This record gives sequence, C-alpha cells and structure tokens, in this order.
Amino acid sequence: MDNDYIAILAPADESADTKFSNLADTLHAIGMRVHYASGKLTLFGTEDTSTLSLPGGGIVIGHLFTRDGIAVRDSAKLPRHSDPTQTQKHILEIYWGSYLIIQPDTRHPGAFTMTRAPSAAGNLPCVWSIKDGAGFLTSDISLALQALLYRKQVNWDFIAHRLRYPDIKTERTGLADLFELLPGCSLRTSGTEVSIRQAWSPWNFVAREQRYRDLRDAANQVLHAVESAVRAWMSVDRSILLELSGGLDSSIVAACLRNCHAHVTCCNLVTPVPGVDEQQYARQVAEQLGVELHAEHLSFDKARFNFTPPPDSVIPAMGPLQYVVDEVMEAAAKHHGATAYYSGGGGDSVFCYLRTAAPSADAWRAHSFGDAITAVRNLASLHQCTFWKAGRLTLSKLRRPPQSPFHQDPTFLAPSSAHVEPEAHPWFAAPMNALPGDRERIFDLAGNQLFESQAARKYRRPLRFPLLTQPVMEACLRAPSWMWIAGGRNRAVARTAFSDRLPPDVLNRQSKATYMSYLGAMYERNKHQIEDFLLSGRLESQGLLDTRAISSFFSRPLPPRDRTFLRMFDLCMVENWVRHQP
Repeated sequence: MDNDYIAILAPADESADTKFSNLADTLHAIGMRVHYASGKLTLFGTEDTSTLSLPGGGIVIGHLFTRDGIAVRDSAKLPRHSDPTQTQKHILEIYWGSYLIIQPDTRHPGAFTMTRAPSAAGNLPCVWSIKDGAGFLTSDISLALQALLYRKQVNWDFIAHRLRYPDIKTERTGLADLFELLPGCSLRTSGTEVSIRQAWSPWNFVAREQRYRDLRDAANQVLHAVESAVRAWMSVDRSILLELSGGLDSSIVAACLRNCHAHVTCCNLVTPVPGVDEQQYARQVAEQLGVELHAEHLSFDKARFNFTPPPDSVIPAMGPLQYVVDEVMEAAAKHHGATAYYSGGGGDSVFCYLRTAAPSADAWRAHSFGDAITAVRNLASLHQCTFWKAGRLTLSKLRRPPQSPFHQDPTFLAPSSAHVEPEAHPWFAAPMNALPGDRERIFDLAGNQLFESQAARKYRRPLRFPLLTQPVMEACLRAPSWMWIAGGRNRAVARTAFSDRLPPDVLNRQSKATYMSYLGAMYERNKHQIEDFLLSGRLESQGLLDTRAISSFFSRPLPPRDRTFLRMFDLCMVENWVRHQP
C-alpha cells in the first residue's frame, strides 16, 4: 500500500527493551525500517514511505501539498512554532494532502498528538489500539498482526450497529479493541489517557461569512480547487487508470488530466444488461484527452459472495458489485501498467446533488428574498414541476424539524436487535442554526468516508478521489446550496466551472446510469446460493437475522422495480467479512 507505516508506543516495563528489540527485528524482516523515534514512540515504514520532518519536532507521513497543488518536500518551508497545536492548525489551514501528523508535546513529556488529514476518501488510513499507554497506530492492520501486536476478534456490537445503520461511518471497527482515527480528527495520548477531538470541521465552511455571493466566483474557486487537486496527484503518479463512466463527475476529473505528463488510460464499465452503457459520453471525453477508451465488461460469472477481503480490511464494506468491479479494474491496471487509480467518486456529495427542496428552503432561511424566489423557480425547473408546487415543497421543508443523520434499516434483522443505538459521526454535530441543505450535504459527505474500504485494488496501488480532497470540499461547501441548482440544473456550480472544458453532451446531461438491471440479474442467478449463504452463516448463529422473513422473501418472485433484494447484498457483504475473521 502507498506509504505503509506502523507507529509503536512501547510499554513502560522492565522487559520493554527486549520486547521492542524482538518487535523491531520482526518489522525489519518484513521490509520496515525506522523513520522516526521520540521517547517511547517509534515509527516504522517501508523504504519508500514519504515522510517530512516538522520544525520543532514531529513528522508528517504521506503526501503534503500547497493549495496550488505543489508537493511539499522541504521541511524548511514549514513554519516553526513552539506550540505543536499551532503547527497542526497551520498545516490544516494552509496545506492539504493524504497524511498523518505525529507530534510530541514538549510541554508534557511522553505525550503525543496524531492528526489525520481531512480528505473524505483516498486518505492515508489510520487504525489504532492503545491501552495503558502502550499500543500502535498503523495504515494496515496486517502489519500489527505480523508483529504479534494484535490478535483478531470480531466486535459483534459493531456488526449489529453496521447491520442496522449501514450508511454511518464510525470510529469503531469490526475488530475488538481496534479503532479508526477518522479524517480531520486528532488522537492525543498522555500516559494512560487517550482522547479524540475534531481538528477540522466542514461546518466552518458553510457559515454565513464564508459563503460565495456570486456564481462565477464560486465556479472559479471550485475550478481552481479541482484542477490543483488533480495536478497535485499527477506529480506523484506516473501512469493513471481513470475510471471514466461518462457522467459529469468522472468527466471533470478527466478534463483536469489534459496535457498532463502522466500516461492516462481511460476505462469504461459495461454490463451484459441495459443500464450502464455510457460509452457514447465517455468516448467524447476520452477523445478530448487524445486517448483510447477501453470498455471493460462486468460479466456474471465473476460475481462472488464468498471471497477473501483485502488484508487491511477492518470493517465489512466490499460487496458483490464492488468485488466484480475491483477484479475487472485490477486486471485492466495490470494490462495497462497503471500505478494509480483515479475516480470521480463522491462527486454527487461534494457537488451538492440534493434531490429535495432543501436548496430553496436554505435561500429562504438565509433571509435573501431575491435568491429565495429564484431558488424556487430553479427547483421547479430542475424537477419539472410548477412554481407553486416547488413553493409548497419548500414551505413543507421549512416547517419540518431538522433531518436526522441516523437512517436505520431494520429489514431482515431480528427484532431483538432493535435496541442498538446509533453512533454519531463527528460531522453530525450540526450548529443550532444549520440550514437544511447544509445538513443534508454534510451528512452525505460523511458517508463518503466508507469509500476507503470498498475496494481491494487500493491495497495494490493507490486509489485517488480528487473530488473528495480537502480543498475541493472546502470550495464546494462555501457555495450555498441554492447556487448549485442555478438555471434549473443539478451540480450547477461545477457545470459552470467546466463549461468550456467538457463536450456539450456531457456538460448538459441530467441523466445518470444505474447498475440496477445488472444487480437484479445477478440476484436472480444467485438467489438460492444467497439464501443458503445467509441462513447457514455466522450472522444467523449470532441471532442477528430474521430468518423467517428472509426465507419468505426468497420464496416469492421478485416484483418489478422492487429493490429490496439490494438489502440481501448488504447482508451478504457483512456475512462474508465475518466468515473470514477468527
């Protein structure tokens, strides 16, 4: 994996030196070497792990860039602060990247602070287990397993939570006593105490004083942010495999790859059934890049429900569709010699693709009468309804209580699991005066952090999500939600930003492809195997499933346009993951 590391907090006992010596030998044997040491903390990484020493003490693991997309490789360019908190704040405000900061606290000997970059996906991973002042932080749990620092055990409380609240990313993992440091958060360890705080918040960028007032200004800032993010990663990757769907989001990433020095290969996924063939759009974008479009076929015979999760997997996240896509894209990357994957994933969230009346409700709540009337007109145009209906929907949105970020799905779960309480993501802490649209898009943005665990191919070569980088998120959040439906178009700010860089057919398309037909056919071909898989598995033995409801569902024909079968794929994903744990 890109920039693998493991940081060890050594235990403070008489045998600590011997234990650490044995541990160091084990890590050296698997290609890890010491990159940093301070007090009882030692950082091991691979030979090519990127690090940057911090003036005044500490180290940055991973990639750090300026806001213009220039890689920071000289620590002399970073400011020296006597207070580590000021150094952390400076990096979060001035730079961005995929990194982990480790800082010793000079005022409290033995204390350390670790801060993870805020990017919502494609970020340097960080899982940790610390008890009584000793433990580890790592990018890959398999390193801790090889070093005998950790023994796997399923966290069944987390599994119950994951089944009922499938769209919530939490700091807990599917493994006992193992946690994830979420993007934009800091972990502090001092003696036997461990605490977590939020170092970066998306809510700071939707505040009234941060909002763009002009669509063109917003578009220019979004354009600069996206271009800089893609340019930054291009300076790292020499051969890129772009997952080009033909939709707006991946096409925007492609537009930023024009005239780049890296070798670019564009791949478009095609299924045996209607619904996903977007080659007519993707081909136009590839032609602009001056490259050939390669069609990669998702066949039914590659579908698997029982497969080995990637070695760094700490939560169930890779389902049957992700498995097929992963296998096809990995084969394509090998064939074309790609060193990194690029994706437009997360574009709907970051580009504020809301399907409710929240944008016009936000304009009313912001006390901007002219913007509010315009927003209602744009909402009516976007959804092809009358101005009066759009007005009623807006009024209804204003009257309803704030939308909860906790969306539970009890389908096919045992009634006894109903007592599971939702665990909040740090970004769910909305201000009291938060606008409805800002709540919806930030809650949705938090869910994009699940992307990091859905693809095994990122274990073999980096998977970049330029649209979910920190500067792009910040620029897009500053554009108010009603600006994103300007002219009755969804993702209007992004369309304006790239209006002269995309083929008109791509720029103006409002439709989106779907894998629904492919997934429905996959279900019909495998329904009996899926039923056996679920009713004879570990979830059933733990009493987490409503087996009667599952059997009843499989005994009936699937009604047209019924998407309940997707829940079976979700259950299979969790079942497959726990089956491959001790």
